[in-house]
Amino acid sequence: MNNNSGRSGVQGITEEDIANYLANTPAFFERHAELLSAVQLTSPHGMRAVSLQERQMEMLREKLKAMEHKVMEMIRHGQENVAIADKLHRVTRAVLLTTDAAQLPDVVVNELAHQFLIPQAGIRVWGAVSDFDGASFAAAVSDDAVAFASSLVLPFCGANAGFEASSWLEDPSAVASIALIPLRHTVGASESSNCFGMLVLASPDPTRFSADMGTEFLMRIGDIASASLSRLLPMAAAH
Repeated sequence: MNNNSGRSGVQGITEEDIANYLANTPAFFERHAELLSAVQLTSPHGMRAVSLQERQMEMLREKLKAMEHKVMEMIRHGQENVAIADKLHRVTRAVLLTTDAAQLPDVVVNELAHQFLIPQAGIRVWGAVSDFDGASFAAAVSDDAVAFASSLVLPFCGANAGFEASSWLEDPSAVASIALIPLRHTVGASESSNCFGMLVLASPDPTRFSADMGTEFLMRIGDIASASLSRLLPMAAAH
């Protein structure tokens, strides 16, 4: 009597059933070791037939290659991070060795441009003591520029949409992408009254400072620049 209500015999066994059985019965191939060489599979590297053992070895080699690529990528990222940290260290060292406060803005800008190969960089500080009135970094900026810098919770990166800050640079017409980093009295604070300046980094390459790039590193630059340039402000001068 033919019963079709359930699975019976070979016809009722699916590939999933076979796969589950083999996965849960590792002793199967110990009892039938001859199958390892008898079963022929198509190699992914050509149309030739290979044994189950050979195919398994090919799969292991592919996994090892993928792991090697991941390890190499991790090493490369680690080396890049070390190189960035080393450059930032040199910028910080140059700032710390600068005893003349009036030279600090130029040191910050020049060191960043030199260490990180930034085509153009500039800076403005508002509210500096009157001793620096004639300095380029203390030149007047518009209320809109001050409001914009004060509104930045994170550094801005993206295309140059005619930002006033690009006019602080030597060649504004060559600015395709730009990074704008607010300078603040207190690290991590975002209140408008806390902002006393802005650092601008620019490039003719439209992808150098893209809108989707991470800003954590730029925040570190802003922290260092803010800490050093706070010496230009009345509170620091009073001490």
